[in-house]
Formats: sequence, structure tokens, C-alpha cells
Amino acid sequence: MNQTDTAGKGGSAAPAVEPFVMVIFGASGDLTRRKLVPALYNLARQRLLPEGFSVAGIARREMSHQEFRRRMREAVEQYSGSGPIDPAVWETFARGLYYFSGDFQNPDTWTRLAASLSGLDRERGTGGNRIFHLATPPSSYLDIVRGVAAAGLSRPPRGWARMVIEKPFGRDLASAIALNREVGSVFGEDQIYRIDHYLGKETVQNILVFRFSSGIFEPIWNRRYVDHVQITVAESLGVETRAAYYEESGALRDMLQSHMLQLLALTAMEPPVAFEAGAVRDEKVKVLRGIRPLTAEEVDRFAVRGQYAEGIAGGAMVPAYRDEPGVRPDSCTETYAAVRLMVENWRWADVPFYLRTGRRLPRRTTEIVLRFKQAPFPLFGRRAAGEVLPSLLTLRVQPDEGISLRFNAKQPGPAVSIKPVTMDFCYATAFGVKPAEAYERLLLDCMLGDATLFARSDSMEASWSLVDPILDAWQARPLQGIPRYPAGSWGPKEAEELLQRDGRHWCE
Repeated sequence: MNQTDTAGKGGSAAPAVEPFVMVIFGASGDLTRRKLVPALYNLARQRLLPEGFSVAGIARREMSHQEFRRRMREAVEQYSGSGPIDPAVWETFARGLYYFSGDFQNPDTWTRLAASLSGLDRERGTGGNRIFHLATPPSSYLDIVRGVAAAGLSRPPRGWARMVIEKPFGRDLASAIALNREVGSVFGEDQIYRIDHYLGKETVQNILVFRFSSGIFEPIWNRRYVDHVQITVAESLGVETRAAYYEESGALRDMLQSHMLQLLALTAMEPPVAFEAGAVRDEKVKVLRGIRPLTAEEVDRFAVRGQYAEGIAGGAMVPAYRDEPGVRPDSCTETYAAVRLMVENWRWADVPFYLRTGRRLPRRTTEIVLRFKQAPFPLFGRRAAGEVLPSLLTLRVQPDEGISLRFNAKQPGPAVSIKPVTMDFCYATAFGVKPAEAYERLLLDCMLGDATLFARSDSMEASWSLVDPILDAWQARPLQGIPRYPAGSWGPKEAEELLQRDGRHWCE
């Protein structure tokens, strides 16, 4: 990441971002309101946006430029997390916000958009540079890609063009390959930025720094010392207003195929030859290709699904998934998924990676836990009071971003009494600042042309090749009696049994 080493990440110099227009498709939607425009405003507050930076929002809804600016101001006030709006910053920022209505399937939309972007180049000095951000449902992706190509916007005669694609990138391996082929016929791979907001979180980025910047932990980051790895992405909320999307995806597609396998790849990858996009992504895809896909017979043993029933969450009784608005009363969609995967290489042979994700769990948390092996000889076994627990290294991605190490220590006194203690590092405490939102980092990297934290086509296809066999097995054996778990619990009993068969348990 040589272009962004000092870019608002503890360095003193600001990065040099060229003037450009960010075209947001789906500009009237929630993603634009909640994430994109608040992140862009925060970058403006930090003086990280170039002179003349402009947003061209486009969606079907009719709206004037002024109405769009008013709505975006409300969104920034609600979601930026940066305190009261700075009037001077907002005035400069808002001057670059524009809105255009149009149907993505109408050729006239693309003619008008091309003309408008040329006008912004003249008025705002954006030099033909474009970022196209797909903040729409996936069903619109191909219409937009084809429209951009038909309007001649993907390979401008001057300047550069990049496309940011939100997940889900396909529904299975076949659709991901087809989408890669379609997008790749319009944009080069170096122009495509498949965004996964988890990879923009400070703790996720810190995995590489933690591992490769010192000689303390990397020598024991392997099968000789690590007993197993657990990756948890838990949500305390239900499906809220996303039932229509969730009925089509389920937990496995929604979280495990994208976020969780990317976290696994960063945790398990070999040191890259350089800290730049190609080298880092090469090592990540090697990990994904090294994971042995589950056979149809193994799915029953090493993959678990579940669906939340009614229960108590946040101190209140909440409905079952099937009783949520928009959910079929006989739905077998999984709101919980857990799998055991094996990375078959020299570093990780015989070390299980347990992944679990679910909704309506006791708390919202994302963490990676490395459990180290016990000492080979119980030196204090008979003389010591207290339990000698295995050492744990926990990387907390959200909330309370940080890293903790649990190990055993002797309690004060004449007897040998052992108690586990924790060394804890918290970002907010150590640096005195709240970590930046993931979209701020990722959008800035895209502006700079740095794809290190974005997924590559081969990585997407490798992850789908691992998820497809599980989806196929579950589809072949639909369960009307899908395992249920009470809302507010840690999932179905089958998930605990997944580890108990190996003599292990989940860290909670």
C-alpha cells in the first residue's frame, strides 16, 4: 500500500487524490444514506478529498439536486459519527453533490449521464476520472455494467474509470463466474473493486501488522502451537427490514461466503513478498484454494444450520424468524450457520478452523480466536489449585476493536494457585481516537487505485467453490424441521456438538 502509507493512518502527509466524479447508482437507497455519503463527508472533514470532488447520484426516484443535498445532510447528521456538521466543510462538500433520475434499462439514461459527466468535467475540473459505485440490488448490476459500456464510460479517452461492486457477488459459483466474465468484458481486473466492508476495519488490517511486523507471534502461528482457530460473526438483531433479501440468501451466503472466508484467508495466509495489492491477494487466494471442500456426506458432520425461534433478546420477547414480516411461514432459510474447515498446507495441516455466524445471538461481536495447545507436560497439575486453561489470542474486529491475550498466572500467596489473566489492547484507549468507519478507508483506497483490501475475481470464485457443496447438500435435503434455537442464545445444540465431537467447545 505504498500510495497510502501516510494517508490519514497515523502519518503526517495527506495522500494525493486526483479530482474525480463518484457516480453512485442507487443514490436514493439506504447504503448511500447510511454509509457512502457519511464516509465521504468524513473524508472531506479530514481534507482527504481533492478540489472539485463531485458525486453524481443516480436512481429511478425523481429528485432535484437541492432535495438530494438536503437528504444527504440529514444522513450525515444521523450516521457520520463525527459530531455536529462543520458548516464550512458541508458547504464546500454539498456544492459537489448532484442527482440524476433514470431507468438503468433505458438507453436515454446513459446518454444523459454521459453528457452530465462531461459537463462536470468542465465545471468541476474532474479530468474524466470516474468511480462507479453499485449501491443497488444485485439484480441491477448487469444493466448498469452494460449501460456504462454502451455509453463509452468504462475506458475514457482521458482519465481513469473504476467500478466498485458491493456484495453479494453472485449467488453461487456459476453466477459468480458469469458475473466476473460480464464485468471483465467491460472493465479490466485492475479497474474492478469488489468491496467487503469488513476488510476496511482497523482490526482486520491490523492482523497483517500484528503477524508480520515483529518476531513474537509469527513463529508460533502454525500447527505446532495452535490447536484450532474460531471465527465468529454474531448479530444480536433479527432480519429487521431485510427479510426479502435474507429469504434469498441465508446466513451462509450473506456472511460466510464473503466476510468470514476473507477473515480466514488473512489469518492463515503466508507472508506476502511485498505489502501491495497483488502480493497480498495472491497469498489470500492460495489459502482459499488450500481449503478442502466438504463432500455431500461430510456436510452433515461438519456443517450446521439453524433458524431462530422466539425468545428474549435485549430484555424483551422477540418473534421467531418465521413470524417476521416478509418471511414465509414455512421458511427453511438458515439464520445461523457453522462449519469446520481444514486448510491443507504445511502451516495448518490438522488444525481445524471453526466458523459460525448467526442472527438473534446474545450480543453483536466479530472476533478471531486462536487457541494454543496445552503445555506437553502438566508440571503444576497435582500441586496447583485452580484450572490450567489453554492460552487464547483474540482479535476483536467489532465492537471494542482490539487484541487480547489470555494466559495463566500464579495468584499471590504461599500456595501455587493458578488463575487465567488477560493482557488487553483497545484501539480507542491506546490511540485516543475512535477507529474510522470501514467505508472511509476503502473508498479512499479506491480513489488512490490501491486494491489491496478488495477481493479479486479468483478469490471470489475460490470462496464460492467452498460454499457451493454445502448449499447443494442443504438444498437436496430441505429440512422442514430445521434446527431451531431460542433468540438470545448462542445457536442450536448441533453447533456445540460440532466442536464437542473434536473434544473442543466454542469460546463465548
